[in-house]
Amino acid sequence: METCLLMVTCPDRKTAEGIARRLVAGSLAACGNVTAPVTSVYRWKGKMRREAEVMLLLKTRKSLVGACVKAIRGAHPYELPEIIALPIVGGLKGYLAWIGAETGGSFRPRAGARGV
Repeated sequence: METCLLMVTCPDRKTAEGIARRLVAGSLAACGNVTAPVTSVYRWKGKMRREAEVMLLLKTRKSLVGACVKAIRGAHPYELPEIIALPIVGGLKGYLAWIGAETGGSFRPRAGARGV
């Protein structure tokens, strides 16, 4: 099972948490992390912009990236939201298995494990 990290910038914490809840509740993502405000500098429609945003990080399976993008677009207020999928090339095997289980796959914790 291949896993991915989705990076999504949002205008505020409320928007980011709402998107995270929607995807986790629908088993499209195992979890979402909302960062502290970040400063984004970019050009939009010919003008330089500087905005405070929050970054939403979502963990999912590669096979669900398309469905995640669709769900994010449906809940996101931006005309062109940043939605970037990055492959997760390694990590704690139990945690990666948990991502799979929470998004519709199987999960077998190792003997004696206390959690993910």
